[in-house]
Amino acid sequence: MDNISELTKGQQEETKLLLARVEDKLKFVSSRKRFANTDFLDLAQKKDIEDYLKQKKINSYIFYGGFEEAERTMLLLLPTDVPYDPMQNIDKTYDQIMKIIRIKLPKDLWGSYDHKMYLGALMKLGIERKKIGDILVRPDGADIIVSKDLVDFLKQNLAELTRFSKSEIEDLSIKEINYIAQEKKIININVPSMRLDAIVGELARVSRQDATRFLEEQRVFVDFKEEIRGTRQIKEGNVITIRGKGRFYITKILGTTRSGRYRIEVEKP
Repeated sequence: MDNISELTKGQQEETKLLLARVEDKLKFVSSRKRFANTDFLDLAQKKDIEDYLKQKKINSYIFYGGFEEAERTMLLLLPTDVPYDPMQNIDKTYDQIMKIIRIKLPKDLWGSYDHKMYLGALMKLGIERKKIGDILVRPDGADIIVSKDLVDFLKQNLAELTRFSKSEIEDLSIKEINYIAQEKKIININVPSMRLDAIVGELARVSRQDATRFLEEQRVFVDFKEEIRGTRQIKEGNVITIRGKGRFYITKILGTTRSGRYRIEVEKP
C-alpha cells in the first residue's frame, strides 16, 4: 500500500488529517468487507480526496449527497471484492447514513427564511457543519440533509427554537427529497490569455485592475481552493468561483480568434 506521507507531501496539515481518516476507512473496508462513509464534505475536500484515491488507483467509491447535483457529499467507500451497487439499493444504503429533516413553515412566514436562517439555527444548536449536507430552501420551508445520527436530536430541538416553534418538522427517507434541478446557463467569453486575472475580469465583467483586487481580497477560488496568483494558467475542466459573482465551469476552449484572443465556453449553474 502507498505511504500516505508520500502521497500527501507538501499539503496542508488539515488536508493530511482528512486523508489519514480516509486511509483508516479504506483499511476498515478492506478488512471488514463492508462499506464505510465519511461525514459531509465540501467541494475542496472532495477534490482532495478524489485526487488521493486516483493516486492510489482506487475506484470503488461514490460521492453522494442525497441528489445528483448536491454540493456537500459523503464519500462512500465500497469493498472491491463484494458485488454491490448502492445506487440500486438506496433504501438499504443511504438511509443508513443520511436522512432529510423537512421543515414546513406556517403560511404567515412563507418566503421569509433564507439559507442563512436555517444554517444559523443548526449552528445555534451546536451542530458541526460536517454533519450537515445541502439545505434546499423553498418559500414554504426547507429540506435539510443531515447525518442519520442527528435526526432525533434535531426533531426535538429545532421545534424549541422561536423561529420554528409553529413549524411542522419531520424526518424522511433520502429518496423523498424535494429537489428541482436548475437549468444551467452556457456563456461564451473572449479573453486575451488563459491567465486567471484575465478570465476573472471577463467573468465578473470588471477591469483587470478590479480582477487583481478580487484576487488580493481572497475572493477567487480555482477548483474550490483559494488562489491569489493572477498569472495562473486556466485549463479546460477548471472551476472558478468568484465570491459574490458565482461559480463558473470552464467546459471548452473553443479556439482563438483572428486577433489571437481565446474563445472559451463556460457553464454557470
